[in-house]
Amino acid sequence: MWSAASKVISLSLPGMKLGGSISPSIGNLSFLREASLFNNSLQGSIPTEFGQLRQLRSLNLSQNNLQGNIPMELGNCSNLVFLNLSYNSLSGEIPFGLGDNMKNLIKLSVARNDLVVGIPSSLGNLSSLDYLRLEYNHLEGGIPDALGRLSSLKIFSIADNNLFGIIPSSIYNPSSFTHVSMARNNLSGGLAPRLGFAFPNLDTLFLGQNRFTGRIPRSVVNISCLKRLDINSNGFSGLVPDDLGKLRNLLLFDVHNNDLELGIAGDLDFLSSLRNCTGLLYLIIHGNRLGGMFPDTVANLSSKLEALYMGGNPISGSIPRGIGNLYGLTDVYLGETLLAGELPVSIGHLQNLGQFDISSNHLSGEIPSSIGNLSRLLYLYLNGNNFRGRIPSTLRGCKDMEKMDLSLNKLGGTIPDQLLAAFQSLITLNLSHNSFNGSFPSDISNSKNLVGLYVDNNNFSGEIPEQFGEISELRILRMQGNYFQGSIPRALGSLRGLEILDLSGNNLSGTIPLELQKLPFLVNLNLSFNQLEGEVPEEGVFKNISRFSVVGNKDLCGGIPEIELLKCFDKKAMKNRNGLSKKSIVVIMISLSLASASVAFIAILCWRKQLQKEMIPLSLKQQVSLFQVTYKELVEATNGFSALNFLGEGSFGSVYKGFLNRQENPVAIKVQNLQNLGAVKSFIAECEVLRNVRHRNLVKLITCCSSIDFQGNDFKAIVLEFMANGSLESWLHHDHVEGLSRHLDFAQMLNIAIDVANAIYYLHRHCRTPIVHRDLKPSNVLLDDDMVAHVSDFGMAKLLSYAASNLDNKQSTSSIIKGTIGYLAPECGMGFPTSPEGDIYSYGIIVLEMITGKRPTDDLFDDGISLHSLCKKALPEQLEEILDSRLLEQINEESQKTRDQNMLDCLVWFTKVGVACSVEVPDKRMKIEDVVTELHAIKATLHQIQV
Repeated sequence: MWSAASKVISLSLPGMKLGGSISPSIGNLSFLREASLFNNSLQGSIPTEFGQLRQLRSLNLSQNNLQGNIPMELGNCSNLVFLNLSYNSLSGEIPFGLGDNMKNLIKLSVARNDLVVGIPSSLGNLSSLDYLRLEYNHLEGGIPDALGRLSSLKIFSIADNNLFGIIPSSIYNPSSFTHVSMARNNLSGGLAPRLGFAFPNLDTLFLGQNRFTGRIPRSVVNISCLKRLDINSNGFSGLVPDDLGKLRNLLLFDVHNNDLELGIAGDLDFLSSLRNCTGLLYLIIHGNRLGGMFPDTVANLSSKLEALYMGGNPISGSIPRGIGNLYGLTDVYLGETLLAGELPVSIGHLQNLGQFDISSNHLSGEIPSSIGNLSRLLYLYLNGNNFRGRIPSTLRGCKDMEKMDLSLNKLGGTIPDQLLAAFQSLITLNLSHNSFNGSFPSDISNSKNLVGLYVDNNNFSGEIPEQFGEISELRILRMQGNYFQGSIPRALGSLRGLEILDLSGNNLSGTIPLELQKLPFLVNLNLSFNQLEGEVPEEGVFKNISRFSVVGNKDLCGGIPEIELLKCFDKKAMKNRNGLSKKSIVVIMISLSLASASVAFIAILCWRKQLQKEMIPLSLKQQVSLFQVTYKELVEATNGFSALNFLGEGSFGSVYKGFLNRQENPVAIKVQNLQNLGAVKSFIAECEVLRNVRHRNLVKLITCCSSIDFQGNDFKAIVLEFMANGSLESWLHHDHVEGLSRHLDFAQMLNIAIDVANAIYYLHRHCRTPIVHRDLKPSNVLLDDDMVAHVSDFGMAKLLSYAASNLDNKQSTSSIIKGTIGYLAPECGMGFPTSPEGDIYSYGIIVLEMITGKRPTDDLFDDGISLHSLCKKALPEQLEEILDSRLLEQINEESQKTRDQNMLDCLVWFTKVGVACSVEVPDKRMKIEDVVTELHAIKATLHQIQV
């Protein structure tokens, strides 16, 4: 007798919040044709008993918590038409038998599981299949050639796996594809020229984040149905097809982070044809090498356009006024280009704009008041330009602002009344490196969600508002390099989440609030160079010398022993003794003044000291006033300039390691050899440069000393922060230090290269007066405890504000070469004026030296062969032949073959940057902003490999 259960033909229980496991008894439902259990919380494995259901036509177990393997017994369900196992935690392989027995299968999805190994070629036998989704797994290997037999396939997605190799030619057989997604794999090679003819019905093509190269096939414009084309983050090169306008249905065009360019004015010609794409929503072309002038035709694009991303390209010219026609825009990224001129007033027409980024350009003039019309604006990035004048008060109209960065401009004046009070949703505010003055508005406390506040390196004065203590979410507060006065507000102790607090370089007085030591997450506190007094706390952040700094406050006492301050009791006693000794000195001096010989002697000394002072520029005296050091202190700091403290010798003197009483860390003392022609000029130049720069990748100036030694001779020295890991030169060419073997791995080299590039970018683009270093080389790249690189030795540096002066005219005819042979740009030896491109050349040589382990002056380089030509010739296939042997070992030690190739690809990419920077023609060298972008892309790729 048949049971009721045995005659069940449909089991449909979707979204019923079912738990537990699927019973093996389901195999007894021999008449079952449909099993729909999706969107529940089922656990355990898929019962093998499903293989007994020979009548089953549809099985949907998606969106559960199923685990284990896909049962190979499912292959017995020969009548199955629909199989969906997606959104589970299934592991193991895709059973080979699925493709052998399920001849009627039309739809197959195992997406978003944990499946491994590869795509079985047997899937090519599913001749009726029109829907195949394998994305978001861990599948490896190549795309089986057999899949080209699936002529009925419409939806094909293998994205987000670990597939590699080329796209088989069979895939380009004419098919019914409407949706193809292969994004985020490691696929390589080029796209077939016939792509546009093979897939005439294609609606969506996603190939982003792979390693494809070559050109974009021109035939792509023949896919008249195409709506979404995304090939971002590959290695595509050449021009974008200029007749993209044939794709009238196009909604998304994303080619960002490729190598698209020809380096000519026509790189952006394709934009004019896109005006025919009347439904275009997203135009994303940033992070390429597309050059030429910013085309006015952008204003003719679809008014429906929502995202315009063109940044990170060497685009010049100005932003066209017509951009205001694109009133549908919600996101604009034009940062890191070469745009100049003023920001057009028409920008105020873009009232749907939520993000506006024009950072790191050469834009000038005032910020137009019309920007206040952007009432939906959430993110505003105007940093790294040349904007002048005041912040327009109309900005308060952007009341929903969350992140605003106006740093690194030439803005000034006071902050408009009630401006900051309007930003109640503000998360980050960066006004650093401008010339703002006056008091800082206390109404910033209205921004209760503020996490980061950066107002450093301005001319703010007055007291720090007590209301800061009301900003409960504040994590970072940077106010250094201003003229704030008064005491440190105790209310800062209310900021329980505060992590970084920098109040250094102000005029703050009074004691250090004890409340600061109670902040549980404070890990970086800098109160240096103020006028603080009293006892330094010893708890919280004050327990670890690496987490706080109080140097340059002469009246502090106590604290942990490592900061080497007098105990507070001894400090008071010392003040009393100093008072008595001063009275005694006065009596002695009056007595000595009666002797004419002594008077004469004192007069001579005074004359010499006055003469010495006149040799120090005013700016240097201002710097020295923060922290003065005497010749005697330097002698004591170096044990009489002992050979044991000797670190090395430079162009104009010797460098010693020293320990100053007023410094918690060791210092490097650079003593000028005044017998060397140009030493005094080098000393003044270095001090002048270092007093004006602040960057984590530049060596920090602590103070200078211009005095007279014990023999009455002139003495000049520069005191710098000490770099514990020495110079890049020592790591590249002296791999044994103090008996220890050491070398840089590729990740460290890349980080150093990024650090140096950041320093150059800052010097060339973000200093108020651009600075050219003129002597970049590995010995002038110093490494701190954490292997962070710092550019040093500015004795030959040039401030470009004098580039058109007689000084440069003299230089151009002088026979004196500024720089070091091998790293010196060819034009510098030919009398050309100083330019930033000379630093770029030197930088490129440093990169190639890291890659090869060979100096540019190596005996190998002769008879027309140079380090640049050697590396250029080796790219890309023969790079392994010229690699430093230690880098080659690192590649060989990688455990996975695919990673070996990926690592080598990153090295090829890195070498290309060095070659592009060191070409002979200055105008053809890579721009420093592009260098930074490229290196960060390499680093991101390397990180993915190593994860």
